[in-house]
Amino acid sequence: MRKIGLGSQILIGMVIGSMVGGIFGDAAAIVEPVGDLFIRLLVLAAVPLVFFNLLAGLTVLSDVKTFGRLAGKTMTYYVTTDVAALLLGLGAMAVLRPGIGIQLTGSVDGPVGTVPSIAEVLLGMIPRNAFEAFVEGNVVQIVVIAVLIGVATLLLAEGSRMRLAGLYQDVSALFRRLVDVILLTAPVGIGALMAVTVGTYGAALLGPMARFLVGVYLAQLVVFLAYMALLRLSGARSPLKFLRETGPLWATTAATTSSLASLSVSLETADRMGLPSSVYSFTLPLGAQLNKDGTSVMLGAVLLFTAQVAGVSFTPAAFVSVVLIGLLLSEGSGGIPGGGFVIALIYVQAFNLPIEVAAIVGGIYRLVDMGNTTVNVMGDLVGTCLVVRSESKRGNVI
Repeated sequence: MRKIGLGSQILIGMVIGSMVGGIFGDAAAIVEPVGDLFIRLLVLAAVPLVFFNLLAGLTVLSDVKTFGRLAGKTMTYYVTTDVAALLLGLGAMAVLRPGIGIQLTGSVDGPVGTVPSIAEVLLGMIPRNAFEAFVEGNVVQIVVIAVLIGVATLLLAEGSRMRLAGLYQDVSALFRRLVDVILLTAPVGIGALMAVTVGTYGAALLGPMARFLVGVYLAQLVVFLAYMALLRLSGARSPLKFLRETGPLWATTAATTSSLASLSVSLETADRMGLPSSVYSFTLPLGAQLNKDGTSVMLGAVLLFTAQVAGVSFTPAAFVSVVLIGLLLSEGSGGIPGGGFVIALIYVQAFNLPIEVAAIVGGIYRLVDMGNTTVNVMGDLVGTCLVVRSESKRGNVI
């Protein structure tokens, strides 16, 4: 197997896992702990890797002004693509209309959450306790802590700054090597996850739910094509080269359905692509929390699907609220398997629609989430490439 590349090993594992799931059906769930262990190992490495990788990247910047420029470009890209993705999800359901004629079954008792205000979202980014942020694995709070420490390091005298920068880089290299070790288990872990997915959901795609899933995937395909067009038109990277360089990452995102678990691999992939750590160590962790193009597609799709089932129509004016609330919720969705589904329930509840949709969409949510996570993480990497290209065109050294 050493003569076979990691991407090929993962592909073989996915094929074998899919075959096992297809043959044994629900009984394939016996290997689920193997896949869960792989996810835990990735998450274990992700938190310290995010922190030290970001510190290592920030402390090689020339000044605080450079960091501010990178942050502005990154957030502009994230917000723009999230809104576009949300509209695509709504549009796909408007065309395919999978909710027409469905009878609601099942129920979800009690409130599932509330729509956060902008103030709550912003305050939620600041930890009350730095150690608590690490214990809970709150990526966006860890990013804020690292940014504050990184900026403070840039303001130190040169001697102290250089010593700390060297320390950050050494520890970051240590955790990147840890990810390399964990990835040796990827073919087995991802194969197990695929076996469980195929065994559980292989026969679930019938009638309206097939149309719903096709609609979500088609909208996400449009997002993917837009990414490739942006790479080509900006000159940031050849789309084919981008896909070749990032191949193993998409197997990880589809199998783990977790942006956080995939973050370790995403950072490693960016490093192998030759992207500057001063950019990707900031854009990728921040994107894992804030840039959710795939999740935005899903949120728009679930909302309109539920409205169709309930026989509710939205006025043009209502779509302003639909977009704003959807954007807020997508920013707050967790980077863990199934986290987006809870957000979808809150989204539906915000417009007083029946959340019994959980009994319909929830049954195949993992299949939806495979596309969500892949598009989420791909958007982060594409955005990183675009920011790097923009800086290089300005003649900035980053």
